[in-house]
Amino acid sequence: MLHTKLGNLFLVILLICLADLSATAQKMDFEEYDPKSTLVVPAHILTRAKYPFVDIHNHQWAMPTQNLSELVGEMDKLNMAVMNNLSGRGYRDAGDLFDVQDTAYFKKAQANIRAHYPNRIIQFTNISFAHFGQKGWTEHALAELETDVRNGARGLKIYKDLGMEFKDDQGKRIAVDDPRLDAIWEKCGSLHIPVLIHSADPPSFWDPMDKYNERWLELKTHPDRRREKGSSASWKTIIDEQHHIFRAHRNTLFIAAHFGWLANDLVSLGKLLDECPNVYVEIAAIIAELGRQPRQAREFFIKYQDRILFGKDSWVHSEYATYFRVLETSDEYFPYHKKYHAFWRMYGLALPDEVLKKVYYKNALRIVPGLDKSAFPQ
Repeated sequence: MLHTKLGNLFLVILLICLADLSATAQKMDFEEYDPKSTLVVPAHILTRAKYPFVDIHNHQWAMPTQNLSELVGEMDKLNMAVMNNLSGRGYRDAGDLFDVQDTAYFKKAQANIRAHYPNRIIQFTNISFAHFGQKGWTEHALAELETDVRNGARGLKIYKDLGMEFKDDQGKRIAVDDPRLDAIWEKCGSLHIPVLIHSADPPSFWDPMDKYNERWLELKTHPDRRREKGSSASWKTIIDEQHHIFRAHRNTLFIAAHFGWLANDLVSLGKLLDECPNVYVEIAAIIAELGRQPRQAREFFIKYQDRILFGKDSWVHSEYATYFRVLETSDEYFPYHKKYHAFWRMYGLALPDEVLKKVYYKNALRIVPGLDKSAFPQ
């Protein structure tokens, strides 16, 4: 009798444990869920681009003293013919309005490049917004810009802090289309250098952080990227300001970083490109957006093949394979290299060779001054 009761008790405990295990499995956190696909389809892992390419959007933070042989060795493995360092003045922190490096930093970086790989690495310069609004700021910024171009700068990079973080000497947000910046845009036009401008961030960063936000995981793992309502200008306000300067300065070439954060709305981006022939886009950090809409994205690349440049942003050698795979192959249902950026799967665009050539190098050769064309096929 005692054995029977003990046996029944053991059975009850076992059932409770199994129920708990089942409940635990059903309550798995989204961050943990990472299923392995059972789909059997062709896969082409490309570690080298089909054609030599210009990476128009890269950041190197120690260019004055960096061992460029190591860097170029990594570039060679990727078939990267030219890298553009957008951080020519070494600016990192918005806390001091980019008043951290002087012209000497840029000169030293240029000297390192000229001494070792003058045809493989180029730089865009930056401007400091410290003391913006005070008398003489514009004249000083213009003089620095002209000096940097004489020293080899091939363009100007504007960071996203303009419009989001920077404030003038009165403590007011500096709008992207602040009239006090008009002289900067016009000077770039007269110097025949492009302006690569990053404005805002993905619009989901401004949306409520709830179950409907497809960047929920990114915001959870990187809470500093979330834009609380009322803490900054809205996404639409910042993007509208950017588009305003595109329209107002038709003689200046602009490169909208990250597809202008419209890679998820290619119809709207197409309308902007149709309206503003002085605007180009580059694909840094938005390849996952393109890979999840392969048919529409492929049509977009073919239609606007003269307006798109290759860019990557962060210098992580292994991640370029994702870009090559999306652009060059017809592979199906493959993952992005960072789950928190894109939990969805992607598909290759299988771009025609002539379109690939334009994205990889021809468009950059046309709009960035002084690139060595001999490094590229016709």
